[in-house]
Amino acid sequence: MTIVEAPPLTAQQAPLPSGRDTAIDFLRALCVVGVVLLHAIMVGVTVVDGAPVFENASEGTGWIVPVSWMLQVMPLFFIIGGFAGFLAHRRQRERGGTASGFVAARVHRLLRPAVFAIGIVGIGLAVLSLTGVPAEIVGVAGFRYAQPLWFLGVFLLCQALLPVLATAHARAPKSTLAVLVAASLAVDGLRALTGVDGLGFINLAFVWLALQQVGFFLADGTIERLSRRCIAVCGAAAATVLVATFVSGIYSPDLIANINPPTGALLLVGVVHLSAVSLFRVRIEAFSRRPRAAAFAAFVNRRTMTIYLWHMPVLLGMAGLSAVAALTTGLALPEPSSISWWLSRPLWLVTALALTAAVAVAFPRVETRPSPALTESPRRVLGAVTVGLTAVVLLLLIGTTVLTAAVAVCGMLWALRLARRSHQTASGESVAHVVRVA
Repeated sequence: MTIVEAPPLTAQQAPLPSGRDTAIDFLRALCVVGVVLLHAIMVGVTVVDGAPVFENASEGTGWIVPVSWMLQVMPLFFIIGGFAGFLAHRRQRERGGTASGFVAARVHRLLRPAVFAIGIVGIGLAVLSLTGVPAEIVGVAGFRYAQPLWFLGVFLLCQALLPVLATAHARAPKSTLAVLVAASLAVDGLRALTGVDGLGFINLAFVWLALQQVGFFLADGTIERLSRRCIAVCGAAAATVLVATFVSGIYSPDLIANINPPTGALLLVGVVHLSAVSLFRVRIEAFSRRPRAAAFAAFVNRRTMTIYLWHMPVLLGMAGLSAVAALTTGLALPEPSSISWWLSRPLWLVTALALTAAVAVAFPRVETRPSPALTESPRRVLGAVTVGLTAVVLLLLIGTTVLTAAVAVCGMLWALRLARRSHQTASGESVAHVVRVA
């Protein structure tokens, strides 16, 4: 038996690299925890007529509205992603790096932990099928696991386009953001006029790219140069407009509903988030430098993708074990949204966080090990991004099964191979180096 020990939350934690923004790191860690809590509270499991029933506990309820206001952190996460990506891209350019090298590094950072997680999940689904678990339950587990993977595909797309959009930001910052926002709202309008909800999924690109672009303004100091009064007015105006869209029925007050597909409401949420962060940034930074807060941020940020990819299997495992325990002991599980269900939620949420953290500790090297030599060939990088996105879309459209998991893993391994420097390229560079030395 292997015993894995979690790092202590003390000041002995390894210091963050110089130049890091501790406030942003702390907020990003909070966003990751918020995602886990949101998905955990949406898990519903009961036993009906001797058979387990797994459902979305929030579906058709009123309590999801205030909960979504507290835990819908994705707009802020993408703003932070834009902030961090913009600075990382600028540092790489200052060191003589290329856009292709930047994107290749992002491909490895995102897809490498995904290959491991999806592969293990595929094996787990195969084991469930072989041990006699009903195909319907295995299918539900695979579908639920695939749902959060939209983030992997969208974030990969946003990071792949970041160098191009960063260049556009340098040339015409306001116009670039305005185009992305206008495109997002145009998609919403077209969806409303035609009644075709599927059109809204075009905003998987425009909404999240616009929020990433907002992060560029935070990174280049534009937001800091604004007066506190201006920031407060912008945040209050965005909140007012957001409430008006709820009242008028333009957007749903359930911010979870506004993510599938994404809507312009998320842009307003992002402005509110950014305003609050800017107004309280000094206090957030002071708090983030405390030993325990810094240790928490360091732990989560070094394992962001691992936590995101593994929290859903953890939740599915908890639901499955709850059902098995109820079936074997006869203990009744509380009905979702009942008083007893709510009373059991604190323990459920703490357990979900603890088990997810344990998994993140168990698989640290999958995400944190250094990347191999990366290609700087635009063609190979384009191929890597295309293949990686295709693998994720396959899982989103069909769901995670043993077959789709195997195909997706093969596709992602191919993408990682394309993102590495080819043997021929390395040999050519070596020869060129020898010629220059001679």
